Amino acid sequence: MRPNSSHLLLLCCLLLGLGWMLPARADVLLTAKSISVPGLRLQGVSVRLGEDAAGGLRLQLSAEQADVPAMGWRRLALNLDGNLQRDARLRWIMDGNVRLAGAPGGALGDAHVNVLLSEAANTLQVDIQQGKAHARSALPLDQPTHAQINLYNLPAGWLQGLLGTVWSGRPTGGRLDAELALDLRSPGLQSSGQFTLRGVGFDTPGGTMAGQGLGGTGRFSLDTTGGPAKVDLDASLHGGELLLGPLYAKLPDHPVQLALRASAQNGAIELSRLRLNDADALQLDGALGFDAKGSLKTLRLERLHASFPAAYQRYGEAWLSTLGLRNMHIRGQLNGSVDLRPDGPHGFAFNTEGLDLADADGHLAIDGLQGGLDWVADGERPASTLGWRRLQFYRVPLGAAQAQWRSRNGTLSLLQPLQMPVLQGQLRIGELDWRPAAAKGQRLAASLALTGVDMSAFSQAMGWPAFPGTLGGAVPSLRWIDDGFELQGGLSANLFGGFVDITRLSLQQPFGANPVLTGDIAMQQLDLGAITSVFDFGSITGPLDGSIRNLRLVNWSPVAFEASLRASQGGRISQRAVNNLTTVGGGGIAAGLQGAMLKLFKTFGYKRIGLDCTLQGTVCQMGGLDTTDDGYTMVEGSGLPRLQVIGHQTRVDWPTLVRRLQEAVHGAAPEVR
Repeated sequence: MRPNSSHLLLLCCLLLGLGWMLPARADVLLTAKSISVPGLRLQGVSVRLGEDAAGGLRLQLSAEQADVPAMGWRRLALNLDGNLQRDARLRWIMDGNVRLAGAPGGALGDAHVNVLLSEAANTLQVDIQQGKAHARSALPLDQPTHAQINLYNLPAGWLQGLLGTVWSGRPTGGRLDAELALDLRSPGLQSSGQFTLRGVGFDTPGGTMAGQGLGGTGRFSLDTTGGPAKVDLDASLHGGELLLGPLYAKLPDHPVQLALRASAQNGAIELSRLRLNDADALQLDGALGFDAKGSLKTLRLERLHASFPAAYQRYGEAWLSTLGLRNMHIRGQLNGSVDLRPDGPHGFAFNTEGLDLADADGHLAIDGLQGGLDWVADGERPASTLGWRRLQFYRVPLGAAQAQWRSRNGTLSLLQPLQMPVLQGQLRIGELDWRPAAAKGQRLAASLALTGVDMSAFSQAMGWPAFPGTLGGAVPSLRWIDDGFELQGGLSANLFGGFVDITRLSLQQPFGANPVLTGDIAMQQLDLGAITSVFDFGSITGPLDGSIRNLRLVNWSPVAFEASLRASQGGRISQRAVNNLTTVGGGGIAAGLQGAMLKLFKTFGYKRIGLDCTLQGTVCQMGGLDTTDDGYTMVEGSGLPRLQVIGHQTRVDWPTLVRRLQEAVHGAAPEVR
């Protein structure tokens, strides 16, 4: 940066030399349409030489437009005002102020400048100070394109122009010290040296590369001549945050070694060498590439070693959050490699001698993970083995298992059926083929069977009331297509003396922030006596049939369904169940049965019970057995006293209906609000 200012001062000194040889001390005004020296072009130039109050020589120079292409400085207004004298050693000394208008970060907006020119020493020295920032440069008079520069407490924003010539990023804060050599070429420049960072930040338009609060020391070299700009960096960083595509780091207070070799052209950046060494957390060697928009183009990690929990806390938390795995607890070590190219993944491998992980939401947990996987998009890899002591998926615990895999022609396949214990039953995965490189279409195909799962244990795992019975079923085809899972076949549960069949299941974005589950449920001959005893709703006897079609759950909460429940073979219903059903449905007791008489009986005979609910958004459209002008029939009585329960509210707020049900099943009298 400084030699360009020095070139300007050298030009001024030459002009001063001409003025000094003039026979008179009167003011001299020189103007020029443009002046060019290596690395600098001035337009609309005016130079005034005159006598100051002390009898010395005063120099005033202004330029309507100053361009320093190598620094990325263009169309800056320049003003220089200083006093010139010659000491006993015949050296020229100038002391004054320089102002640049429009320079990035306010560079040289109002700076004090001191220039020392020694023809005997063939040297021009320049000291510039603005606020706390101080720069000192020295260059030979016979080679003005070369300079040695020292920078102290320089605002990082002053480098925006230079960085902008090779990169789309920009500094956002912090200061630096540096000792460097700089050579201007045509075109471009070459520079190398060492630096110290304090609280430095940067970002890019796409937000895929950024830093904040970075501190550290290091060495660098920069070459912007001939083709892509080349940068070599070897640094020891501590503190702050760093983002390089998918790699996000919260750097510790102790030193972390970072080495990279990068090339940049037209906004695109290629890190052909990337090495990071954080002794107790993460070591990696590889390469990264970003396109002009800042999007990740390539990621090749030839060696990765992670030690947890430190690796997760410092480097893995943000990346895993994008996969829906938040607030993870991870212990153990992991070795691996990754090959990601513009057309998708080309390979990955990992192995561990022991890893435990769990997310805070209970979506996924693995204890005692051992072994690994090895996959490539082309060709074949040796078989690999992966096992665990315990696996939990959406709060459902699975027992120990060990699986063998082989990668062939881009597909990672299970070599033999895998069987796992689950809640006193068994889960058997007969076939599983996974295509990691598939960007769309079918990514996974599998078949599975579930037998003898204890429903009481399953209910407890899901936080439901304890349902008696067993769960089983077969899914001859489970497919992962685009971003969701589709199941052909179904699951069947033997519950409450009857059957519940679940079909047309699909699960979209299973690890996203808002997973979407859809399906149909059919119920046959469920024992209402057993159901109402579990939910403490009040006693109802008789068999129940029903369906829930077009069920749609978002983040496991229902947003749409068409539910129909029918008890058409008669039975008995208790007074409490009548009260709860009446209040939940927003109904009332039909005329002919007074409230006082109702209290005389504990149970009533019924011929039919029916209740419908079609949910759309937050409103449930209610219905029942028969529709009349007064509403719809929910309970049709049988015998004496004859009971008839009528629902009057056809549109019920869904949260209100859920609250009434919760109050009813927990033994509280539901309130109609």
